[in-house]
Amino acid sequence: MVTSLFLRGCIIGLSIAAPVGPIGMLCIRRTLAEGRRAGLAAGLGAATADAIYGCIAGFGLTAISNFLLQQQTVLALAGGLFLCWLGVKTFFSRPAAEAVITQPGHWLAGYASTFVLTLTNPLTILSFAAVFAGLGLAGTGGDYLAASALVAGVFTGSAAWWVMLCLAVGLLRSRFDVTRLRWLNRLSGLTITGFGLWALFHLRR
Repeated sequence: MVTSLFLRGCIIGLSIAAPVGPIGMLCIRRTLAEGRRAGLAAGLGAATADAIYGCIAGFGLTAISNFLLQQQTVLALAGGLFLCWLGVKTFFSRPAAEAVITQPGHWLAGYASTFVLTLTNPLTILSFAAVFAGLGLAGTGGDYLAASALVAGVFTGSAAWWVMLCLAVGLLRSRFDVTRLRWLNRLSGLTITGFGLWALFHLRR
């Protein structure tokens, strides 16, 4: 029972993390510019946020879920503005300077940025709520062991995706010189800013 729920959680975490969005772009860019560890730190930030939302859905924490949904406009505004700021910063980043930054503090900043971005996305909690409800897993009837197995599976599945992505992208890192990294920064910056503007535009609806 517990093993089955853990495996289902892994599949859920993997399926929600896999679609390429602003978090994926950040992880790819950081892996190419700063190495696998930097990219993985960013990915684990998103996986941690996924686990928190999985915890809300799995434990049936309706009050927290309702609060987040009521504040989705504020969260979307904060997330959109943060994405725009991050996109502009990325666009003007200097590859030569970034390539030598490998301090743990820098990895922590990457972890924190993707953690905040994922938490400020109201679609994440909606995705988890919909998937858990569709599979009959929402609010596991007071069975905290079952809920814990689900949440652990969600984190494991999400983290596994970021590990695979960073390892795969890391194989290409040696092919990126300063010029290509500069263009990567510009492309990533424009893409991330585009996601931020899209989020802000949809606030008007």
